[in-house]
Amino acid sequence: MTNRSEVSPAILLAHLRALQGEMVALLSDLVRDETPSVDAASQEPVLARLAAELESAGMAVRRLKGRTSGGQLWAAPPRGVPKRRNGSGAQLLLGHCDTVWQRGTLATMPVEIRDGRLTGPGVFDMKGGLVQGVFALRALHELGWEPPLAPAFFINSDEETGSADSTVRILRLARHVQRVFVLEPALGLEGRLKTRRRGSLRFFITVEGKAAHSGLDPEKGASAILELAHVIRRLYELTDREKGVSINVGVIEGGTRRNVIAAEAKAELDVRVLALEDAERIDRIVRTLEPVTAGTRIHVEGGLDRPPLEATPGNRILWDQAQSAARELGIELLEGTSGGASDGSFTSQLVPTLDGLGSVGDGAHAVHEHVEIDRMPERAALLGLLLMTPPPIERIKR
Repeated sequence: MTNRSEVSPAILLAHLRALQGEMVALLSDLVRDETPSVDAASQEPVLARLAAELESAGMAVRRLKGRTSGGQLWAAPPRGVPKRRNGSGAQLLLGHCDTVWQRGTLATMPVEIRDGRLTGPGVFDMKGGLVQGVFALRALHELGWEPPLAPAFFINSDEETGSADSTVRILRLARHVQRVFVLEPALGLEGRLKTRRRGSLRFFITVEGKAAHSGLDPEKGASAILELAHVIRRLYELTDREKGVSINVGVIEGGTRRNVIAAEAKAELDVRVLALEDAERIDRIVRTLEPVTAGTRIHVEGGLDRPPLEATPGNRILWDQAQSAARELGIELLEGTSGGASDGSFTSQLVPTLDGLGSVGDGAHAVHEHVEIDRMPERAALLGLLLMTPPPIERIKR
């Protein structure tokens, strides 16, 4: 293990700046291989390329098969990941290679360099972060610096669709490491780290009523649409801007004809929260909704999609360490709250987690998606210094 006092931030940054051209070349190749989440076969070329790059950085790599996705990649030191004892253990880099873009998007969003920016589908969210992670590990390997915790890397291919195929493995890994660094893109062009994330809940609400002719026998019917209207009003009353609770009914459907009292109506509900206690409270409320329209019934499916990433004591320690590393590199580092969720939202429930360590840029899921090329070496250097930072003597819970 290399003593932290022997690590020179200036040498690390200079080493990575000399590799900037290779970073851009690798990222360009990864983006040209389009990897929509819904196309499992599309993940193969990117995962194979990442495996080769990580092996060159001194890691042993395993490919893990997926059931409903393109699978995952697991990289660890050749000697394996040690168990936690006497201050030793492991640290995890976490990311995904799938994107929201369909095959053929390159025709309208080509990989190009313009004004110091690299463009293309998935370049910012989040193939740029994967490249920075690879090069941070490569730099430490080439400089001969051994981190105090064994670095491991887990890459999945279904994050954009909820990580249903990989969550079990992510949670298992989180229980065996001392900290997690998430390579999701940074917030804004300032490159803020994501020290808080809103959690999300998804519900599918169905109201059952009774059909009847609206002119001849209206009293024999029970309108599912009327009851759903009452439900929606009650749901929006749960909004609490001060607590960071937002409610959105994004889809509604119901009824068959204008002159028929609706026998069924449905709604899809999206809830965002900053605190787990609010997620639990809203979950109870939604599941116990009672109808106010006689003759109707309410059925609820769904629940917590991803928990919030909160400002836990362990997470704050990682943020403080990141600030210290940034000062050593001579860069300014800010923090922020993201409205979206990530796989870091899962790990943060179990182990200290720092998110947003990926690329600086803009346009996630948008046609102007890009990364700032000159910021890539400094962000890889920031990650490298964090990997070289000793953990607290006692393991911090969350």
